[in-house]
Amino acid sequence: MLVRERMTSPAVTIAAETPFQEALKLLRDKKFRRLPVVDGAGKIVGIVSERDMLHASPSPATSLSVWEVNYLLWKLKVSDIMTHNVLTINQDTPVEDAASLMVTHKIGGVPVVDDSGKVVGVITETDIFKAFVEMLGGGEHGLRLTVQVPTGSGTLARLSTKIAEMGGLILSVGSMARETDGARELVVKVKGVTKDKLISALESIGDHVVDAREV
Repeated sequence: MLVRERMTSPAVTIAAETPFQEALKLLRDKKFRRLPVVDGAGKIVGIVSERDMLHASPSPATSLSVWEVNYLLWKLKVSDIMTHNVLTINQDTPVEDAASLMVTHKIGGVPVVDDSGKVVGVITETDIFKAFVEMLGGGEHGLRLTVQVPTGSGTLARLSTKIAEMGGLILSVGSMARETDGARELVVKVKGVTKDKLISALESIGDHVVDAREV
């Protein structure tokens, strides 16, 4: 699954010379938390967020009059408050790599660019969550198993073959490394097979079922 399949597109962008008040209205009207700032060719030059807007707004304790505040805000441009060094991601990047980038840099969204550098969309943490819910079979009824398996080739093939032999249908598979001993855990959701029989069958081929539950 690639970023291009999950991103919000086309991207709503803004120019660097856009007045502060206009940018703020756009953010609020669209209920966005960030807007890519682009040049005339549609290439990224910055990003402006709701937080940037709040930091630029005068404190309620200011001694300025309403008229003075409004005058200063109307003079303010997006270019005055935007972040210039922007992380972007190519539209053909795998979704899990986009998620890793966002976790590493503690950000909630990333502008998406094509090979020419033009902004073509935005992918957010919500887009990522939705993708992972689908990938892990969230919302689908079935038997969810957490299985500790030996490392090495053929592990998934052996497990899926055993499930198929019992008439089960695999709905989703997830894999993660155990931090303690380097082994792997598979989270598998299946239907069409009973819990006790499947646990017994998997244990018989050397897999350890850590958890099993109907969901």
